[in-house]
Amino acid sequence: MKVLHLDGLPPNVLTDDVVFIRAVRTGIPGKVVQEAVELLGGHRELVAALVGSTPGNIQRIYSKPALGKVESEGILDLLRLFAYASAIFDSDDIVREWLRCHLPALSGSRPADLLDTFQGRIMVRDVLNKIERGEFS
Repeated sequence: MKVLHLDGLPPNVLTDDVVFIRAVRTGIPGKVVQEAVELLGGHRELVAALVGSTPGNIQRIYSKPALGKVESEGILDLLRLFAYASAIFDSDDIVREWLRCHLPALSGSRPADLLDTFQGRIMVRDVLNKIERGEFS
């Protein structure tokens, strides 16, 4: 998995489950939300949905010292999935484009449209696992 450097978080937060859980329980800083928006190429709607905000109000989240557990876990899981996809495709730009593609493996849905829920992220991660293993059924 690609290592993402997230301001205010340990570098292994996405690869070490214990560190991940500790960060979720402590609450991630709002500036990580801003980093997520930038990393995802402006998917403000998706990130806003994960933190219980709207795209127009998401900037208010950026200055929070710590998000709640649910929001922290959603953002970190999204970033973990992005890092995984980036390692598979070997390019952040390709991942950003892939997130916008309608995929038959997701019943014609775009990955970006599913990432705001835990189950949606599982579905997208399953597709990435198949791509990684070369399974294209």
